[in-house]
Formats: sequence, C-alpha cells, structure tokens
Amino acid sequence: MMPQEPGATNPEEKEEPVSETNPDLEKILAETKQKADDYLDYWKRTQADFQNYKRHAEQDRLEMGVYANSQLILALLPVLDDFERAVDSLTPKLAKLDWVHGIRLIESKLRKTLEAQGVSPIKAVGEVFDPNLHEAVMHVKGEDGKVVQELQKGYRLHDKILRPSKVGVGNGELVIEEPGEKSVKEEEKKPKQE
Repeated sequence: MMPQEPGATNPEEKEEPVSETNPDLEKILAETKQKADDYLDYWKRTQADFQNYKRHAEQDRLEMGVYANSQLILALLPVLDDFERAVDSLTPKLAKLDWVHGIRLIESKLRKTLEAQGVSPIKAVGEVFDPNLHEAVMHVKGEDGKVVQELQKGYRLHDKILRPSKVGVGNGELVIEEPGEKSVKEEEKKPKQE
C-alpha cells in the first residue's frame, strides 16, 4: 500500500452514508425556522405600528393647524357677545346715528371673520336639550326637555364645541297667557324708549 497524503481520501474506503433524518439537525432547523417566523411577524407588527404612528402624527398635525387658534377665538367670543348686547339694546333714536352704524359694521365684520375661521353658533331655542351642546342653567315653564330660553350663545369651531350654549330648559309646565298679558318675547321685541 502506498502512503497517503494527509487529507486525501482513499477511493477504496467507503463513505458512511449521512443519515437523512438526523434528529438534532431537524430540531435545530425547526427552531431556526420558528425564530425566523417570529422575527418576520415582529417586523410586520413593527411596520404596521410605524404606519399607524405616521397616520396619527399626520392627523394630529392637521388638527393642530385647524384648532391652533381656538384659545384666541374663545377669548374673542365675549367681545362678540358684548357687541350683540350693545346692538340689541339700542333705542330707535340711537339706532339712526352714524356711529351706531359703525358699531354694527364692526360687529358684523368680527362675526364674518370668526365664521371664516370655522366658528358657527349652536342652535338652541326650540331644540331638544343636548348636554353635549347646551349647558342647562335653569328650568323654566315650557315643553319638557326642550330649550326654551338661550341666556348665552354657544359656538363650535368646525366640529369641536368651543363654548356650550347656556340655556333654560322647559320643565313640562304649559305656559298659559291671559288675553291682556304680553309674553316676555313680545316685551323683548318692543323697542326701548330713551
């Protein structure tokens, strides 16, 4: 026999067949596949979470732009209320003066500016009381559960409530007027004398 170099194989020697089903290799392969599946699932969940985060961040950014001025608008609402009260309390004699016309124009301009920003009044009188839109401050005679009187106008900015309407809600007692009596609404409509 001839001496062989190290690492050389003898063609006469037969290789032992590798068992096709080595339990240790199969176990390792199964564990590796399971880890790969787990990593893939984790990556997919992370990707979905990131997409959700981006969508929410974009939505928050848009809302921030829409509602950024809400504190300023909320601070201007009492000014608008004061203008309305001033205009409503004018006597016919004062209503004809030029400077009063100027006050009305300012009030109208302020109202239109707020409307352009998305501010709108909340309808109250005659509506069914809704605690999301109205703040009940008293019960008065009138149809049960209906807003009978508006004490302070409420406003919304787009779909968000800036200030609820302060209202008087009917308690179910019927309002019966005597033929000689004037209702409160008739008294309010009557022009004030100077």
